[in-house]
Amino acid sequence: MLDKYLPKINANQKKWIGIIVVTLLVLVGVGVAVGLSKRDIYLQEAVSKAQRKLKETYKVDLQIQKYQFEGLRTLVLEDVVVVPEDRDTLATIQKLSVSIRLFPLLFGNIKIAALHLYDGKVAFVKKDSVSNYDFLFRKKEKDTTVIEEPTERNFAEFVEKIAKQVFSKIPNDMQMVNVEVSYKDENTSQKIRIPEAIIDDGDFETSMFLNEHDAEWILNGHVDGDAQQLKVAISAKDKNTEVPFLKSKYGLKVSFDKLVFDLNRIKKQSKNLLFLEGGWEYENLVVNHYRLSDQDIVLPHGIAEGGIQVANDYIALSEGTRVTVEDFTVSPILKYTLKPQRKLELAIHTGRFNVQHFFDAIPQGLFESLDGVKVEGEVKYDLDFSVVLDDPDNLIFESRIDDADLKIVKWGKADINSLNSSFVYEAYDDTTMLRTFVVGPENPKFVSLNSISDILKTTVRNTEDPFFYKHNGFEEEAFKLSIATNIKEKKFKRGASTISMQLVKNVFLNRKKTMNRKLEEILLVWLMESSGQVSKDRLFEVYLNVIEWGRNVYGISEAANYYFLKQPADLNIGESLFLSSIIPRPKTGLNSFDYTGQLKPWVQRHFNTYGYIMHKMGELKNISVPDNYGFYEVVLQPQLRPAAPIMRDTATYDLDVIDEHEQIMRDIEMEEKTKKSILDKLFPQ
Repeated sequence: MLDKYLPKINANQKKWIGIIVVTLLVLVGVGVAVGLSKRDIYLQEAVSKAQRKLKETYKVDLQIQKYQFEGLRTLVLEDVVVVPEDRDTLATIQKLSVSIRLFPLLFGNIKIAALHLYDGKVAFVKKDSVSNYDFLFRKKEKDTTVIEEPTERNFAEFVEKIAKQVFSKIPNDMQMVNVEVSYKDENTSQKIRIPEAIIDDGDFETSMFLNEHDAEWILNGHVDGDAQQLKVAISAKDKNTEVPFLKSKYGLKVSFDKLVFDLNRIKKQSKNLLFLEGGWEYENLVVNHYRLSDQDIVLPHGIAEGGIQVANDYIALSEGTRVTVEDFTVSPILKYTLKPQRKLELAIHTGRFNVQHFFDAIPQGLFESLDGVKVEGEVKYDLDFSVVLDDPDNLIFESRIDDADLKIVKWGKADINSLNSSFVYEAYDDTTMLRTFVVGPENPKFVSLNSISDILKTTVRNTEDPFFYKHNGFEEEAFKLSIATNIKEKKFKRGASTISMQLVKNVFLNRKKTMNRKLEEILLVWLMESSGQVSKDRLFEVYLNVIEWGRNVYGISEAANYYFLKQPADLNIGESLFLSSIIPRPKTGLNSFDYTGQLKPWVQRHFNTYGYIMHKMGELKNISVPDNYGFYEVVLQPQLRPAAPIMRDTATYDLDVIDEHEQIMRDIEMEEKTKKSILDKLFPQ
């Protein structure tokens, strides 16, 4: 029926077509024959080149007993051994065969069609400080050849290229038999064993064993190298099966019932924008590390859905990315800009949500003081944070919460209501408990707020928390300055603790300095201040009666008597300024005095700073203020004074004093600068 649409071909044309087809087939045949005749030579050259490269660059000996081609597209290697120089054998493979897909090869793409591996072993061995894998981290010798670096790097194209390379090496068909990966040092000896792993047209399922049969994990899923899709689920056969190596090497215990990772699409939106879409899920994830918690942190169930945007100048979470833990869902906005300036942006806008769902989502064991807390109502939270990492002083930090509907039904382990009556306080030196005492009228050393000198209360507030009676537990400007300082120092150098935060930490939380304790402190302060169940005056009263003011000196009553043989009501402005100044480092209090009992000259600048703050706040109007804010009226009681120094050269003595207090002075000056900065921003001239 199609004949009427086709052109007529005469006998002569048919003859020439036949000749051309035969000629092409002959040429292809000749080409294949020549290629096949030379491929063994090419293979030998390639293996020799690889062996030389490993030997010269990494000092690694690559031994291959036999290598050859089988058929048109399969390479077979037998008895492969990798031995770093003067080290234990790193890897052995009895047989490895790799088949290449021919059609992509015609376009210059190397894609693996099938892979078969038999009796493969990788053994990481470390003896003392020497390992058989340290060559992986060895720096290459500098090449004297000058190579011009590209001025621009397209990060989206870079990630796309890596993804293509990885997926091109994943075969749709694979068989691995008797594969083992092990690690051994003086304290640890563990191995992961895979009896058999099979990928059949992209589908796979296998088992991994720890040592012989100490533990078993089941892996299953699907991989499609052409579509660049991968979904893998890892399930533990038995509950509480720990992930190997982590605990012995890093003290980190991790176990789970199931983990799922799903990369369902890699989409090139444009030359400069790539989307990675997918998600992950966990069931009964358990984590334990001494820096996180004293007990297991249990995360029953969580899901993340969405993706990541990779551009030539930034990496960000895709719009609509959601994280769900139990019944609580949040959609964070996170972006890290690489150029022209390194910039980090984070935003959280929850909308109104059931606040109990949030507390139910907190992993069990993470915040011990909040375990069992019951709340009612709906809350809305908004956070906008942005910082240029090379200019942290101008960061943006705006945190807002609408919790007018919040109601505390039941406190958890930390019962904030206990602050309204007498309770037993546990005094710690770092993590060691020194003693306990009652905070209340039953204790003769307890002092009510009305029985404490007004100037002492004023100096403490302005030293530690100038806006204690005005804020809801947090001071935003202090947070901003804390974040800026920590970014510049590249470590956690400064906190932003208010009096409320210090009180919660001292009374209800453990003394371990961990990130999760800081988060726990913030949440507990929020609940405490929002509930309004404890007045500000009572919080301040408890604070003054429990904080440390010297070695085993707790509470203002002990402090006033210890340094000056006075009652808290009788403290003057100079003594109050001194006591307030040592709160951040109470054990160094005696270092401020010389053998005559007078304050050393370098302490004078602290008085100037705190006097400035009180003057700025207008809190010295009804107080008789002596010269230098009473600096020369501060005299340490005789029993605590250090011995008189042996006569020496004055210049040498002054140098010793400066050396002794160098670090203290630097820390205090940083705090003074911070306090002035906060006040200047809130109360401009």
